[in-house]
Amino acid sequence: MGPQRVVVVGADAAGMSAAHQALRTARRSGRELAVTVLDKGTHTSYSACGIPYWMAGDVASGDDLVARTADQHRAAGIDLRLGVEVVGADLVARTVTTADGTVVEYDDLVVASGAPAVVPGWALRPDGSAYDGVGVVKTLDDGAAWLERFRAADEGARVVVVGGGYVGVEVAEAALRHGFGVTVLTRGRGMSMLEDEMKERVNAALRDAGAEVVLGAEVTGLDTEGDRVTGVRWDGGSRPADLVVVAVGVRPATEFLAGSGVEMADNGALRPDPHGRIAEHLWAAGDCCEVRRRIDDAWVFRPLGTYATKHGRALGDSLAGGSLAFDGMVDTSITRFAHGDTYLEIARTGLSSAEASDLDVVSLVTEGTTTTGYMPEAEPIAIWVMADRTTRRLLGVQVAGGRGAGKRIDTAAAVLWAGGTVDDLAWMDLAYAPPFSSTWEVLGVAARRVAERI
Repeated sequence: MGPQRVVVVGADAAGMSAAHQALRTARRSGRELAVTVLDKGTHTSYSACGIPYWMAGDVASGDDLVARTADQHRAAGIDLRLGVEVVGADLVARTVTTADGTVVEYDDLVVASGAPAVVPGWALRPDGSAYDGVGVVKTLDDGAAWLERFRAADEGARVVVVGGGYVGVEVAEAALRHGFGVTVLTRGRGMSMLEDEMKERVNAALRDAGAEVVLGAEVTGLDTEGDRVTGVRWDGGSRPADLVVVAVGVRPATEFLAGSGVEMADNGALRPDPHGRIAEHLWAAGDCCEVRRRIDDAWVFRPLGTYATKHGRALGDSLAGGSLAFDGMVDTSITRFAHGDTYLEIARTGLSSAEASDLDVVSLVTEGTTTTGYMPEAEPIAIWVMADRTTRRLLGVQVAGGRGAGKRIDTAAAVLWAGGTVDDLAWMDLAYAPPFSSTWEVLGVAARRVAERI
């Protein structure tokens, strides 16, 4: 009897975590595994979240964003094949088919195919390709293409960023750093996962740095000359554009499972169990999946490397006979916007007020400083806290402020992870020193104010 044949579709965070953990667990148990990883891209194990910082000049090279190279994976015993797109899967015959017609057999299939950027129809030529000057920010190849466009652009070129989420804000920073005129178009009021009070702080930072922010703009089309973009139109306005960055979200890359009988969410996302199992001989993890939010047991689509690597590790261990499990998340994220004298860290964890609309909640925004007020580097900070009025359970926290403000979110995430109350957050033993925090840390003050309101 030969080794257990494992085929992994996807060579980034979840897929490679699963592959390496499966081999580690198999070695400990004496099991023999043959792991093959197929990915249509040209890079592996890289930080997609770091690409805007590469575009801005904070990261010197795309190579600096690679956590582990293809050669390193192969040296560990993984048959890694890049530039190979999987287009179909037969779950009965246990085979996958690649774009060139190659059929690869497996004993266990791991779907870790990720979530490519959404490209709306208005951004594409009739043949389905993007107009010159138009693109997304998702892969290292995307980042390299944007750096080339930035370098070739004239001084004062006009960049329109479509989308006001994390990637949109980060790319706006990168474009401003290059001296371009920047317009950010968002169909809502900005970052959709933030409360309105916090969104306004992000929008204000963008404007203070010189960007134009247009709210409620649903893009309807592009103006072009030949194959090149010259402008962006939306219902109610238009702007000239030399470059257009599309940052309107991502979608699970699960099309190759169409017709296989696998149950998917409306957007194509998979829902594996805590071990990564979908069905017998079928596993999934990472950005192509929904994730269970521990606070309310809701399944949500939150593509993020921190969840992908953890779920991938649990999957790899379980696939090789272990018992590791990924017990969900509390929905934590962070970014920053920095240009010139403008600096803002933005972070969130837990539920938004919209997600808690069926609960009786209390929420407040508290403003303070990130250090003791008499220290010269004291910077403003705003913290939004929400708790359940009946159980006093902490439900959500959002932070917007100066240097050092954002990572406070990890403290709140720890309370959420443990199922703690707003009182737990208010009474936590948080570090004090004048350059960092006052004796009453602003996060604790924010929690205390909500506790008192309850």
